[in-house]
Amino acid sequence: MPPLGSEMAGASRQTGQVLVLGLVLASVLSLAWLRYFATGQVVAGKARLVHGLDAAAYSGALVQARTLNLLSYVNRARMAHQLAMAHLITLGSWSQFGGTQASRLTQGNPPAHLIGMLFGADHGRAYLSAAQAVGLDARAGAEGELGRAWTAHDAFIHGHLRNLADTLIQRLPEARLAAMRAVLAGHYPELSAERLSPQITHDTWPGLVRSRRPDAALLDFTRELARLYPFLQPRNRTARNGWSVDARCPMLRHELRRRGATEMDAGGHWRSGDTQSFHAVRSNRWIGCYYREYAMGWAWMPGVEGQDAGNHAEDAPENFSEQDFWRWVRSATQWDLVGGDDNPLANSYAVRMRRLWPSHGLASYEVLSIGDADLAAAPFAVSLSVPGAEGQALHARSAAESYFTRPGRRSDGRQEVANLFLPYWHARLSAGPAL
Repeated sequence: MPPLGSEMAGASRQTGQVLVLGLVLASVLSLAWLRYFATGQVVAGKARLVHGLDAAAYSGALVQARTLNLLSYVNRARMAHQLAMAHLITLGSWSQFGGTQASRLTQGNPPAHLIGMLFGADHGRAYLSAAQAVGLDARAGAEGELGRAWTAHDAFIHGHLRNLADTLIQRLPEARLAAMRAVLAGHYPELSAERLSPQITHDTWPGLVRSRRPDAALLDFTRELARLYPFLQPRNRTARNGWSVDARCPMLRHELRRRGATEMDAGGHWRSGDTQSFHAVRSNRWIGCYYREYAMGWAWMPGVEGQDAGNHAEDAPENFSEQDFWRWVRSATQWDLVGGDDNPLANSYAVRMRRLWPSHGLASYEVLSIGDADLAAAPFAVSLSVPGAEGQALHARSAAESYFTRPGRRSDGRQEVANLFLPYWHARLSAGPAL
């Protein structure tokens, strides 16, 4: 039987070995835990960076979308001001027309009772009401109230709106970057602004928006908008007396012709004119039956010199007391005294007394350089580096885009391509060409 002391010594040696193994295992576990903790910090820092950069990129895309929507509103504002100018020049034309008709009524040329007898009481009363328009043609001048309003609209279109569009386009990169920096500053309050400067690695904004000179498409669009307003529609009416005037021309009747129109010429300038004339059936042995025109009111408001004013003569006499109307027409004009349907004499007076309202016409407008529906988006990509755990730099990239989509389907079922007249631009994250 071994001595008791030797057994105790062996047990002590075994206990020391276990302690060493335990210390080694504890060291390994500590190192593993430290490594796991460091990895966790890196993962957490990376996730924080990715989330922050995604939020910043989305904010940049949102600023970009809002800029595109603002440019759409600028284009629409131009159209609104053009329509306001159309209404103003029409009012100016009506004002001048009212003033000249009041002058004719005062002279009794033709008399109001004759108009009422031939064409009915309503026409007679309408002619008599021109007495209230005495002096109204003064408002039609460029220096009058209506003319000043016209000039203000024209200046706003070609000045303020032009400058606003240019500023929005030029400053978008700066505004987009400022928005992204603001988001990152809130996400990383411990870092200075110098450390939070995302780099744009891909950008479709340069060249995306360009200014286009007025073209046929814009002219057609403006005219289409004008057709929505009855006030701007043609003002053409013809009243015919029912009595037979002369046996040699039993089909001809006395006529009261009202003519007027507000139009935009090929250069993008508005014009408006109004006339009214009494066309009396006459006859003689030299030319037979013809219409003798009595001008009752006239107005011509061009937006630029040289606009077509219709059938007229530059040197029409004020009256025909010294020369027969038909003789002057045959010697000085090419007017059709039987088959015509306008008011050439009233047009002649209108052109001679024209009130020029100068304007710059339609303004350039903003369009997208992309026209394909598949390219109805404006993406960009950004990257950012921030310090991580133990001085290790963390890197991330993100991408976002502004895209065009209607809130609902068109009533005609057609697809709406991306444009800068409808403010339907939104923002979203995207895969991005740089990722």
